[in-house]
Amino acid sequence: MSSLSVGTVNDGTCQVQDVRGDHVGNLKWIRGAWKFKAIGHDEVGAVIPGGGPLTDRHNTVFASLDVAQINKVLGSAFDAHPTVHEPNLSPDKLIRSNAPLVARG
Repeated sequence: MSSLSVGTVNDGTCQVQDVRGDHVGNLKWIRGAWKFKAIGHDEVGAVIPGGGPLTDRHNTVFASLDVAQINKVLGSAFDAHPTVHEPNLSPDKLIRSNAPLVARG
């Protein structure tokens, strides 16, 4: 299963990154709950809202920012879908991150 990290962007938004540090979505505070918004990128790097490896988890709702629960629910996409694979670790990707780390599951 994937180990996703969650970093604070502002009071109502957190960024979700995969083990390589790639941005795979955001958690947004909407109507009293945290809602996951998947993010993908096309071959030239343009953002695809609702896309990416966690597209099947787009709009998943969480009661709190419990990183273990977030990893259990969102990370299961890597196990449930044969077309979604654990990313290969790349040293250049592991060291880049512009969002402060909250916790790692």
